[in-house]
Amino acid sequence: MPEKFTYPFCYVPHPLVVDAARSLIQRLDADPALGGLFAEGKMMGVLITDNGPLFAFSGLAGGRSVIDGFVPPVFDLTQGYFKQREAVISAMPAGPEKSAASADLQDWVFRQYRVHNAHGEELSIAEIFAQRGLVPPGGTGDCAAPKLLEFAYRNGLKPNAMGEFWYGRSPQREVREQGRFYPSCTSKCGPLLTWMMKGLDVEPNPLDAALESPEEPKVIYVDDDIIVVDKPSGMLSVPGRTNMPSLLEWLRDRYGNSVESCHRLDMDTSGIMVYARSLPCKSELERQFADREVKKVYRARLEGGPWNHAMKGTIALPLTLDYYDRPRQMVDDEQGKKAVTEYEVLGILPDGSVDVLFRPLTGRSHQIRVHAAHVRGLGHPVRGDRLYGSGCPNERLWLRACGLSFRHPVTGKLLKFGEFGV
Repeated sequence: MPEKFTYPFCYVPHPLVVDAARSLIQRLDADPALGGLFAEGKMMGVLITDNGPLFAFSGLAGGRSVIDGFVPPVFDLTQGYFKQREAVISAMPAGPEKSAASADLQDWVFRQYRVHNAHGEELSIAEIFAQRGLVPPGGTGDCAAPKLLEFAYRNGLKPNAMGEFWYGRSPQREVREQGRFYPSCTSKCGPLLTWMMKGLDVEPNPLDAALESPEEPKVIYVDDDIIVVDKPSGMLSVPGRTNMPSLLEWLRDRYGNSVESCHRLDMDTSGIMVYARSLPCKSELERQFADREVKKVYRARLEGGPWNHAMKGTIALPLTLDYYDRPRQMVDDEQGKKAVTEYEVLGILPDGSVDVLFRPLTGRSHQIRVHAAHVRGLGHPVRGDRLYGSGCPNERLWLRACGLSFRHPVTGKLLKFGEFGV
């Protein structure tokens, strides 16, 4: 058994969890009637206890909340007062009265969902979120992880390890692939699981250790107007909500407070960036980025598996923020912003991983990571990606901004730094 319980928001599944998930997938694949309930795609959960594994599914499966072999819901909404009241509200004409009735019913639901933690304390989901000044999003409490923990507590079982994985068809919006484990969401399960895990000896957040001592940045070029620097993985580009170190602060400590940011890289992404040393230079560089005059090249190592794509091509999938699972992005053909990435395969390595150059023609958040991982993109996540792949806490994200080309904001001279491919 593991020494500590799984930190559900960033983890590598314990071998016992992986084995249990594999056995469940085999059982579902071997039983067409049972597997068919989840064929449309469903997040599944595994909890290892001293009495063996427990299994759960998120939401409903085939319209059912209770299925043999899976733990029951925290509170069953498929019958009783909720269904009766829901039918009444559905029949109401649109307007303030219907909206108020829906809000009242939602509040009633979250007062019925009562859960426990390892200290034996009991609260409703409404009370747990209220402690943080929050209102629970719709569907809170119906994910696999809280179902598993609540069943264990109610039955005197000790939680040892947990994981959530996808089964069935990949969705058209989120990045999900059958058999792949994903961290728990932060909006619904963040406050809820954090409270439910009180009293458990939980693994530390691996991101905290990764950020304690990022590598030192390397200045590539500097003059009176700009600074070009190589950002290490694990360092923020600009200050964030926490006290984590940022590259902008590092540069201001050395070159003065006039240093300004012009663009950003994800915290986990390493590579070449340019900073301005005055507001006019910042304005001109930002204009070049906005007008797509800046050329950017990224190099990535993608997870292995059968390669069913051309060796060179273009991915065009519009992206938007997954509001209920920040900071993840998802594909949205109606509301998403245009995101276009060119790719070029440099080679497929002996271990099956793929060496790729990416040239983003737009600059959306997590653009390359989603385009690489999504089933409508390449379907091969970047290695070490904790959000969209099977990232290992001890492995850095294998994504690097390896080339940057722009015109000097004062002289207009074309400058190129790094590699741009073959």
